[in-house]
Amino acid sequence: MKSKIFTIAAYILLINVSVYPQINYPHPPKDKAKDNYFGTVVTDPYRWMEDDTSAAVKKWVEEENKITFDYLDKIPFRDKIKGRLEKLYNYQRYSAPFKGGDRYFFFKNDGLQNQSILYIQNDLESAPQLFLDPNKFSEDGTVSLTTYAFSKDGRYFAYGTASGGSDWNELHIMDVQTRKNLSDDLKWIKFSGIAWYKDGFFYSRYPKPAKGKELTISNEYQKVYYHKIGTPQSNDIFIYGDDSNPKMIFSAQTTEDERFLVIYPSHGTSNNEVLVSDLSNPNSKVIPVIANFDNNYSVVDNIGDRLLVLTDKNAPRYRLVLIDPLQPQEANWKEVLPEEKSVLQSATIAGGKLTSLYMKDASSHVYTSDLDGKNKEEIKLPSIGTISEFTGKKDDKTAFYSFTSFTFPPTIYRFNVDTKQSTLYRKPDFDFNFDNYITDQVFYKSKDGTKIPMFIVYKKGVERNGGNPTLLYSYGGFNISLNPSFSASRLILLENGGIFAMPNIRGGGEYGEAWHKAGTKLHKQNVFDDFIYAAKYLIKEKYTSPKYLAISGASNGGLLIGAVTNQHPELFRVAFPAVGVMDMLRFQKFTIGWAWISDYGSSEGSKQMFQALYKYSPLHNISSKKNYPAMLITTADHDDRVVPAHSFKYTATLQEKYKGKNPILIRIETRAGHGAGKPISKVIEEQADMWSFMFYNMGLIPKY
Repeated sequence: MKSKIFTIAAYILLINVSVYPQINYPHPPKDKAKDNYFGTVVTDPYRWMEDDTSAAVKKWVEEENKITFDYLDKIPFRDKIKGRLEKLYNYQRYSAPFKGGDRYFFFKNDGLQNQSILYIQNDLESAPQLFLDPNKFSEDGTVSLTTYAFSKDGRYFAYGTASGGSDWNELHIMDVQTRKNLSDDLKWIKFSGIAWYKDGFFYSRYPKPAKGKELTISNEYQKVYYHKIGTPQSNDIFIYGDDSNPKMIFSAQTTEDERFLVIYPSHGTSNNEVLVSDLSNPNSKVIPVIANFDNNYSVVDNIGDRLLVLTDKNAPRYRLVLIDPLQPQEANWKEVLPEEKSVLQSATIAGGKLTSLYMKDASSHVYTSDLDGKNKEEIKLPSIGTISEFTGKKDDKTAFYSFTSFTFPPTIYRFNVDTKQSTLYRKPDFDFNFDNYITDQVFYKSKDGTKIPMFIVYKKGVERNGGNPTLLYSYGGFNISLNPSFSASRLILLENGGIFAMPNIRGGGEYGEAWHKAGTKLHKQNVFDDFIYAAKYLIKEKYTSPKYLAISGASNGGLLIGAVTNQHPELFRVAFPAVGVMDMLRFQKFTIGWAWISDYGSSEGSKQMFQALYKYSPLHNISSKKNYPAMLITTADHDDRVVPAHSFKYTATLQEKYKGKNPILIRIETRAGHGAGKPISKVIEEQADMWSFMFYNMGLIPKY
C-alpha cells in the first residue's frame, strides 16, 4: 500500500513551497572576540549573545521569533495538526503507585492538563483523593514539580518546584495529614535528591549566584546539608563538601531503613566515589568506601550491615555486589549478580526478594531472585519494550511496574512477589488501532564495521519505495540508553504513512560502559558515523530517500544533529537540532557544562583534545559552500542546562553563511527550559510546529 499522505491540493502546496520568498534574516552585529588554543586562533564574533539578558540579545530573539512564526503561520495545515495532537494527547496517563508511609500515591493526568496531579489512597481499594495539584503552582503551567520524597513514617512530604523550566529548584515541605505547607523554604538547589533521616533530610545546594547571572553562571561549590523540619535554611547543618575542588558534584542518599547515609562525589556525569556514614552510630563520621573515580557505583540498599552496590568495576555491563563499609576492600566483596551478556541497569528489593532489570539489545528484561541472587526467574513482559519504573518496599509483597513500547502506551502492572505473577492494574483508554503498526529491529554496520541496532516503526502495508516521510532520531552520549517508548506526537507521522527510526548509537549505555566510552572524547566521531550510516541504511533499503528524511535530537542529541548536518547535509531534507551543545570550545564555561568534560573532553585540556573538538564542533564547521537541509532550531529562554547562547550563536552563523534557499529558522520558547516540566500546551504547540515544518518542506500534506 502506498502512503496516502498526498492529496490533490498537494500540487498547489508544492508550487507554494517552491516560490516561497527568500527569508531576510537579521544582520546581528559582530564583535572581535577571539581565543588562542594551543597556537590556533579562533574568532567568536557572536560571543555577545552569551549575555542572554542583554537588550541586544532580547531584540535579536524577538526578530528571529517573528520570522519563524511568520513562516509557520503560512503553513495551511498547521492548525489541523495541532488539533489532531490535542486529540492524541487527550488520554488518561498514570504512574505506577508508590508508598509514602502506609499510604499509596500515584500521578494522573486527565489528558490535556499541563502538569500531572498527585493522588493519595489509604490502601489500593480506597477511593483516590487529590493530594497535590502542580497546575496550581502557576496560571500558565510553567512552574512544575521536580523531585519529591516522603518521610519514612509518611508524615511529611518534601518536594521541589522549578520555574520556567530552569534547573534551579525550591524545596517545600507539606504536612501529609493537613495537606498544608510548613514555613520551610529552601533555595539555590540543583541536581539534588531528598534523603530523609528522622525529622529532616539531606540535600545538595550551591551558593546564591550573582543577580542576573542565575541562568548562566558556572555552578560551583556544591555542598551537602541537613535540613531539620521547622527551621530556616540558614540553620541547615553542613555535612560534606570540598572547596579545593569547586567543580565537584555531591549527591546524598539514605537507605530505606535510614541507617546509612551515602554521598557520591563526582567530577562529572561518569565515575564516582562512595562515602558512607552509619547513622545508627551517633559518633559515626563520613568515611570513604570507594576512594577513587575509576568506575561507577550506586547503592541499591543495605542488607543488614552491608551495602548492595551496582557497579561496572571489572564488569562493563555491570554487576551487583555486597560491600561491608568497614571492610570495603574489593577482596572482601561478595558477588550477588555477576556480569552477563545483557546490561544490568538497576535492582530493587521488594517483599524480601531482589528484582533486577536488564537490557538486551536495548529492550527490558526483568528477573526476580533471592537476595543472594539464587533462584533467578524471568518475569514475562507483554512484548519487546521498556519497564520505566518498578516500585516496591522491602517488606511489601506487592510491587508495581510501568511497561511501554513504541505502539504500547504506558500501562501499569501489579506484581505479586510471592507468586511472581503480574496482573494488569491500569491501562490507558487510547482511541487508536495500534494493531495496524509494526516495530522491527534491524542491525546495520557503521563506518568501522561495528553492528548497530535500530528500531524501525511504521504502518502495515507501507512500501519501501523511497518515498516515505521518515524521522531519524537518536542521542549517543552520557551512558544514556534509548529504549522503546511511547509518544502520542509520533503518531502524527505513523498514521500518515511515515516511518520512525531510532538507532542505538555508541555513546549510550545500551551495551554497557564499553559502548559508552566508544562514543566519548577522542572517539566522538563514532557517534556521528553511527547516525550517518543509519541514514544510509534507511536510504539503501528504500525506507526513504534524502528528499523525505528528517533528523532530530535534543541536548547532546542536538549536538549530534548539528555535527551530521555539517558533515553530510546531502542526506537530509529537514533537521531539528533541539537545545543543542553547539559550541564545543566553550560549553564548560556555563552552568553545569564543566561536568560534561567526562564525556566530551575540553578545549583547554590538551592540544589533541582541542583539535578533536574543533574538528566537529557544530558552530565552528558551518560551511558557506554546502546546501543545508531546512532547519528548525529550538531552544528556550530559561534553559540553564544547555544555555541558549549555543543555539543563538549557531543560528546566527548558519544564517550568515548559508547561501541556499532552504529556511534556517530558530524557535525560541519563553518560560521554558531544557525540557523537563514543560506544560502539555507548550509541548503540543512545539510538536505541531515541527511536524508542520517537516511536511511542508517535504512538499507533503497530511491527511487531516
